Amino acid sequence: MRAANQSSVSEFLLLGLSSQPQRQQQLLFILFLTMYLATVLGNLLILLAISVDARLHTPMYFFLSNLSFVDLCFSSTTIPKMLTNHILGSQTISFSGCLAQMYFLFMFVDMDNFLLAVMAYDRFVAICHPLHYSTKMTPRLCALLVAVSWVIANLDVLLHTLLMARLSFCADNAIPHFFCDVTPLLKLSCSDTSLNEMMIFIEAGLITLAPFLCILVSYILITCAVLRVPSTQGRWKAFSTCGSHLAVVLLFYGTIIFLYFNPSSSHSPDTDIAAAVMFTVVTPMLNPFIYSLRNKDIKGALGKVIAMKFFFTQ
Repeated sequence: MRAANQSSVSEFLLLGLSSQPQRQQQLLFILFLTMYLATVLGNLLILLAISVDARLHTPMYFFLSNLSFVDLCFSSTTIPKMLTNHILGSQTISFSGCLAQMYFLFMFVDMDNFLLAVMAYDRFVAICHPLHYSTKMTPRLCALLVAVSWVIANLDVLLHTLLMARLSFCADNAIPHFFCDVTPLLKLSCSDTSLNEMMIFIEAGLITLAPFLCILVSYILITCAVLRVPSTQGRWKAFSTCGSHLAVVLLFYGTIIFLYFNPSSSHSPDTDIAAAVMFTVVTPMLNPFIYSLRNKDIKGALGKVIAMKFFFTQ
């Protein structure tokens, strides 16, 4: 094995859409650009709606605003680079740029992971302990939960980035992906990647498993509490409150488990890219729509934002 950091590769080639025929590349470019613009617009509107409406200054919407911010940054770590490369006819990304992209991408993945767990806990307290909600979910606790999530996410991703930086990359530098993902990079390395793969399964597994178990336990307790509600209408209202969050959870964890908790030998480039598109492009785009379409408070606040914009443009 070559010494750490003795890499002969100074840049990588992000093949991205290049394996597709030219016409399909153009269509995919337009599709990705449209989805990215929808992601930016949707999440910015959620942030504006929550900030301008005092009724939404509650723990639930505080966590939702943080999720919208993370989703906005999440999609911005990959899609703009891919779109820029397509416009310029370039496929290159520097070695340091690749590591930086990987760092920020998985930091935001971890933050999504933690925020979904925190939101599940918030729903648990609201439904199972409604009389104590204001005393339990204090602004200080909410800020602390988010701050701790940021710290853990950064420490987790820093470890994986340092482990990746110690690997050697020799002749092949073509990544069959539209961003610097862990699995394709490990396949390109001419070093022993067993430590990296072990840490992905152990440490990253714990980072993913702990919030997922928190969500699972929260929803089991929520279901038990809701089933004790005598009114059918009351039960339906409680379940519908959690429905949007549960839909995002299933989509997020389904793709994460498929991509990163299967042996790397079982992955093919096409399936990796399809699954990666789901959680880097589709999920951040759908989140604001899922959380707002069935939420009267958000829709009311969005109406205020649009009316305010219309008033100032007159």
